[in-house]
Amino acid sequence: MFGGTGNSPSIELSSYRDQHFKSLHHTLQGSRAEQDRLLRVSTTLYVGNLSFYTTEEQIYELFTRCGDIRRIIMGLDKYKKTPCGFCFVEYYTRADAENCLRYINGTRLDDRIVRTDWDAGFIEGRQYGRGKTGGQVRDEYRTDYDGGRGGYGKIIAQKIQPEGHFGR
Repeated sequence: MFGGTGNSPSIELSSYRDQHFKSLHHTLQGSRAEQDRLLRVSTTLYVGNLSFYTTEEQIYELFTRCGDIRRIIMGLDKYKKTPCGFCFVEYYTRADAENCLRYINGTRLDDRIVRTDWDAGFIEGRQYGRGKTGGQVRDEYRTDYDGGRGGYGKIIAQKIQPEGHFGR
């Protein structure tokens, strides 16, 4: 386990807020104040920029270096149910999650730089991508080729190979 005490900029709340945040009642749109309150006590982290091929075991191997993990929830394409480049890691303690932000955010996993941020707490259904095609929104609009994230972005890929064209 890593040492360290006190607050550091790496564990402070980022400016990002989940625009789809639901209150604890799961049906009402949550307030910014409620989301901020939950973020300040959370033991759950959002992990982004993962390869579509990164396994739960690889995540576990890296993230347990900061403490005991309660659970890992893999992000899935909502239609194909295949990994789509993000996950949630829930620790047992806030201190372990803080160490993860300090020491793992910005490190390399499966040849990619992973990003970690506080999450207000996992709610069933959030494991699915929010993009129109089922994956993450960012992968629909990406214009570069990224083999670890399925090749070209979905919109560009459709222009390169129109639907129904299978080559010979």
